[in-house]
Amino acid sequence: MSVSVVVVSYNVRDHLVRCLEAVVDRGHEVVVVDNASTDGTPGLVRERFPSVRLVELPENRGFGAGNNVGMEISTGDWYLLLNADAWPVGDAVDGLAAFGDEHPDAAVVGPRLLNPDGSLQRSVRGFPTLWRLATEYLFLRKLAPRTRALNAFYGARFDHESVREADWLYGACLLVRRAAAEEVGLFDEDFFLFSEETDWCYRFREAGWKVLFFPGAEVVHVGGASHGGLMFRENVRGHLRFLAKHRGPREAERARRLLLLGARLRSVLFRGERGETYRDAARWLASGSASALLESPR
Repeated sequence: MSVSVVVVSYNVRDHLVRCLEAVVDRGHEVVVVDNASTDGTPGLVRERFPSVRLVELPENRGFGAGNNVGMEISTGDWYLLLNADAWPVGDAVDGLAAFGDEHPDAAVVGPRLLNPDGSLQRSVRGFPTLWRLATEYLFLRKLAPRTRALNAFYGARFDHESVREADWLYGACLLVRRAAAEEVGLFDEDFFLFSEETDWCYRFREAGWKVLFFPGAEVVHVGGASHGGLMFRENVRGHLRFLAKHRGPREAERARRLLLLGARLRSVLFRGERGETYRDAARWLASGSASALLESPR
């Protein structure tokens, strides 16, 4: 079965070169959707990778929206959604596709992610709940990092060495079955950058499909290249949107209060730019109800 590689780029020109070098001319359709980069990315793609199908969007519509554009024009039986700061190791793409073909109930297959230094990048996650958000944002998981009760948000006890079913997988590299995506729909574009894969995996699982982790394929992921790790507000907005959509507005409001406490705690513990990031999120979380915040512009 055929694979279409879809890469969404936003001001990650240098990383994108490494990404495309790993997937171009390997027998797969490759689509790059550029979210209005200002670093010369489109020109680079046209010059260095003429076989790539390039789509230039007039504005940054978000990660999910960019991937949707790429998937809508792709022709493969599988979509490989690959971050611009990630690259498959060896024949990882073919390995993922072969594994997916062997598991007809799998909508999503994720590889073993590695940091650039070769260490494991933990990619298995649990769906957000109030308790799980509390264990993360109030640092409770630090009390007993090996326990499931305090670490389910980060896939506690998941060894990342064996094939396992997961709630959801980190979206740096996901192989997605076209037939499953056509059944449940593409990314919800109300999620701008974070939690869009959480929502998608949740919808796949609700429809009876599986989300599988496959350690037999490896992908290196730099992480945070397009946003520098500074979009904490957008991250908590994603949590609120997921809970509002799947658990209702009252649960989202409870989460807003919890996340506000967590942001204020972090703003005290951290200084400099990082501390200001948390203070900014705290001001935003304190400025209205969850429903009002989700309706407000970014």
